[in-house]
Amino acid sequence: MPASETHRAIDAVWRIESPRLIAGLARMVRDVGLAEDLAQDALVAALEKWPASGIPDNPGAWLMATAKHRAIDQLRRRALLERKQDELGREIEVQRDTAVDELDAAIDDAVGDDLLRLIFVACHPVLSAEARAALTLRLLGGLTTQEIARAFLVPEPTIAQRIVRAKRTLADARIPFEVPRGSDLAARVASVLEVIYLIFNEGYVATAGEDLMRPALCEDALRLGRILAELAPKEAEVHGLVALMEIQASRANARTGPSGVPVLLLDQDRARWDHVLIRRGLAALERAEALSRKRGPYVLQAAIAACHARALTADETDWSRIAELYEELFREAPSPVVALNRAVAVGMASGPAAGLALADGLLSEPWLESYHLLPAVRGDFLEKLGRLEEARAEFERAAAMTRNTRERELLAGRAAACGGS
Repeated sequence: MPASETHRAIDAVWRIESPRLIAGLARMVRDVGLAEDLAQDALVAALEKWPASGIPDNPGAWLMATAKHRAIDQLRRRALLERKQDELGREIEVQRDTAVDELDAAIDDAVGDDLLRLIFVACHPVLSAEARAALTLRLLGGLTTQEIARAFLVPEPTIAQRIVRAKRTLADARIPFEVPRGSDLAARVASVLEVIYLIFNEGYVATAGEDLMRPALCEDALRLGRILAELAPKEAEVHGLVALMEIQASRANARTGPSGVPVLLLDQDRARWDHVLIRRGLAALERAEALSRKRGPYVLQAAIAACHARALTADETDWSRIAELYEELFREAPSPVVALNRAVAVGMASGPAAGLALADGLLSEPWLESYHLLPAVRGDFLEKLGRLEEARAEFERAAAMTRNTRERELLAGRAAACGGS
């Protein structure tokens, strides 16, 4: 096999195997940064040896064995240093042997629990949301620092600093490499889901840049969500988030026109929706609703997405049901954005005047002052009411506020369609 093909194959293996490799090592060395370094050492060894020897039949096992040997060497050097420093000879040797035995057990153990622990560590609330997202994509998504920086349109040194600081923070805080228990679990699950959905949303509607979507981020978030659903099968909100992402991802092919300009949901060609993803999403929603009678925010958002997915045409959309679900979501997780989405649903169910009244009530919300979708929603209602000059001004204001080129083109086009100067 040519060297270039071997390197591509190694890259593919790394993407698949690195999360399990890092997770298995981190449980034993109790240091995410050291675990990643050991895994990277194994990758370097593969890059050196595989082009000549060929890719092994079980490349994941080869990487794990190589990383294990390097970890054992680290433990031995550490034990020797401690023995010299503390003159504890035999006691340290016993500790070293125990640590090596535990590492052997970890290598042979099922990787599921280790992956789950790694997810909870990478998404620990002690880190900022941005740091959690970067570290999660690095450790569990297998992305390079450069790829993460490109995805979020942030300078590469900024991402590198976030990752380094995140690993240092986890080490300094002595975050245990474990799945939280009892009352701590719900809070930590919420943090994990927040990070995964943050990654998905950045892929679904990019904050800035030339493209509306970054599909690779959506795919990474979906993969992480599916892994978490397998590892935490009794958590309703986990299945709710997976359902939401599956259904939203199903629209990807229909969300932009040939020139890349966004196509609004009601104007999309539903034949282009991915019905395999829709079926997966509806099945995940069914699992979530069977697990808990009380629906959380992600389950409710998935139920809203399901209303759109079940409508064969835009006219068949059950807007009254969607408005009811947004009302329930606002009671469960009140926020200005949920209130704005509720206004849209009410406007579709009860007429643009009713929706505009609700949207106007949000004009004093500080959080929405720089949120381009508030004037976009008001512009839509005003256009439907025939107040075209006002609508044009709102669409122009929304276009000036967004940093996404494709959204700006859409909003500018809607402003032009309203006429005026």
